[in-house]
Amino acid sequence: MVTRRVIEEFLSLDGLAVVGASRIRAKFGNKAYRDLRSKGYNVVPMNPSAETIEGDRCFPALASLPKNIKELVMVVPPAFTEKVILKAKDAGITHVWMQPGAESAAAAARVRDSGLILIEGQCIMMHAAPVGAFHRFHRFFARLAGKAPK
Repeated sequence: MVTRRVIEEFLSLDGLAVVGASRIRAKFGNKAYRDLRSKGYNVVPMNPSAETIEGDRCFPALASLPKNIKELVMVVPPAFTEKVILKAKDAGITHVWMQPGAESAAAAARVRDSGLILIEGQCIMMHAAPVGAFHRFHRFFARLAGKAPK
């Protein structure tokens, strides 16, 4: 299970990319990007099909990301997560957060085999402060179920 310390470390680093950020505001990739940006995180969108998202330059691939980006928030189907992870270490990535729905056993194994730090089974919006009411409620029930990091 992921620890609170690992989550705090992830959230304290300088730059992250939301892989799967979407132009469609109703999609989770867009919501996560907007949420992190509004909270002051140094975040960039990554999507090979978009030039901009929410008015910000969008990056098509890991190789095009700014050098200060060391973390990925994966908001894509598991098969795409697995492909991106293959290139993550070579791109200077140190941490990977796999949102629920982006995870797979193969992708998690690849992250660990690469020596990268992995967060899975957690929603970033339940942990990136300040946490909104919906995600505080979600986090409360995760704690009750014993699924919250310690």
